[in-house]
Amino acid sequence: MHIDLSGKHAIVTGSTAGIGYSIASGLAEAGAEVVITGRTQSRVDDAISSLKKALPQASITGVAADLGTAEGCQALIAAKPDTDILINNVGIFAPQDFFETDDETWQQFFDVNVMSAVRLSRHYAKGMRERDWGRIQFLSSESALNIPSEMVHYGMTKSAVQSISRGLAKVLAGTNVTVNAILPGPTRSEGVIKMLKQAADEAGISQEEMEARFVQENRPSSIIQRLATPEEVANMSVYAASPQASATTGAALRVEGGIVDTMA
Repeated sequence: MHIDLSGKHAIVTGSTAGIGYSIASGLAEAGAEVVITGRTQSRVDDAISSLKKALPQASITGVAADLGTAEGCQALIAAKPDTDILINNVGIFAPQDFFETDDETWQQFFDVNVMSAVRLSRHYAKGMRERDWGRIQFLSSESALNIPSEMVHYGMTKSAVQSISRGLAKVLAGTNVTVNAILPGPTRSEGVIKMLKQAADEAGISQEEMEARFVQENRPSSIIQRLATPEEVANMSVYAASPQASATTGAALRVEGGIVDTMA
């Protein structure tokens, strides 16, 4: 299968590293004009430089904005008023005891992980509907279905974006605009690697041992028995953004290594 996104414009939120960066790379390699976003200009510039080094012919620009705020979303919209492909990837996570997670933290996670996607989808979906073509994706997680006890606040946000994804697909019924949720499992993203490195240092073991232990202890139902790579998640995202995925909409596309023990 040859995926050709030439002539398409894509925005990938939270794409200076990890899964977002890999998705941006995959879309650019397929020929899309890609917009990188991040909270600081330096991070955006570094990501653009890295991508252009790997893909010299790619068309890549960037916008620095805090998408966890209405003002940040509006800044992105003002800079890039229209797009054909919107990947709602920006998000935060952190383990925290339920009883010690205050209102401010709950609100922060909701604003960044959920409202950023709502605000951007609400805007960009209108243009997609008018042009009768578009792709919207919400990066959810296996944690949307398998709520982790150490991150209830995070799991809640991933369940929310999955619900929004399904609902928006219905709003756009009968058009050539598809809306899907992508559900990664534990992935070797920048944030996860940092968290596991700290845990490995504290336990006095190698990072490889800690990664294996993490899967065995925290996701024992994993069928692949390892962390996924950002590129593996990006492969699913790029396919879902492609013309070939025209009949895939309203779906929860799992790239979680079989952790969630259901066939549905």
